[in-house]
Amino acid sequence: MAPSSYRSRWIGLCAFAASLLCVAPALLAQEAPAAAAPAIEQQMPTNIIEMVESLGLWALPFAVLSLVLLWSSVERFVMLRRGRVVPKPFVQRFLNLVETGELEREEALQVCEENGSPIAELFSHGVRKWGKSSVEVEQAIIDGGERQVAGLRSNLRVLNAIYTVGPLFGLLGTVWGMLMSFERIANAGAMGNSQQLAAGIALALVTTAAGLAVAIPAILLYLYFAGRVDALVMEMDGLSQRLVAAISAEGLADRAARPRRAVREAPAAPPAPAGHAAAVAAGPKKR
Repeated sequence: MAPSSYRSRWIGLCAFAASLLCVAPALLAQEAPAAAAPAIEQQMPTNIIEMVESLGLWALPFAVLSLVLLWSSVERFVMLRRGRVVPKPFVQRFLNLVETGELEREEALQVCEENGSPIAELFSHGVRKWGKSSVEVEQAIIDGGERQVAGLRSNLRVLNAIYTVGPLFGLLGTVWGMLMSFERIANAGAMGNSQQLAAGIALALVTTAAGLAVAIPAILLYLYFAGRVDALVMEMDGLSQRLVAAISAEGLADRAARPRRAVREAPAAPPAPAGHAAAVAAGPKKR
């Protein structure tokens, strides 16, 4: 099965799970016995533990979002390491060997395939156009670069979804908490009893805070990783320009003409002094 089908199936399952997480707390709260409502004497939460306990079943979607956020962040920290994307020893040695003519096309392609880093994959697209015009080589690198950039940005959409969905869950909990409060006012006349309204108001406020607590780190991490991807892409673009200049038809012709030009432009050596050649041929005098 194609990777795109796996990805679409995974996205569909995530959307279905999110919808269940969204509806389940409301349905379970609706099925609770109405007779127990007047007996609730709940105070407003004053610390983190009480806030989490006051969420009840609403803590489930926020816990799932937090776990997904943690997993995505760790995965992006690992995958976007500079040593993995642009390994400096490989890049310096590869470009030096190509620029000095010590690597031929087949050898360079084999080295790139054996390395397997994103910058090596990018170089391999250009090496396959070895000896073509600079426009063709650069276009091949651009086409391969689009795939590499897509891979570097692959899981950033997960962070985008988290900082979008988190506040929506908080807003849903806020609306549900206000509905609980108004229902108690209508059924029990609890306008004069603040403790009867505490559960709904606490749920409305705590779910909003929980949604923001998930969304704020998600958007900060998204901006950080997006900036890191942009920096890596700029570095890869600069290195690929060096490769284009080395393996294009223009670069190869210039490198082939460089030794002859150096010999032609070298200044003539001054005439050796009399007796110098004889002295060099004779070697040092023996004592």
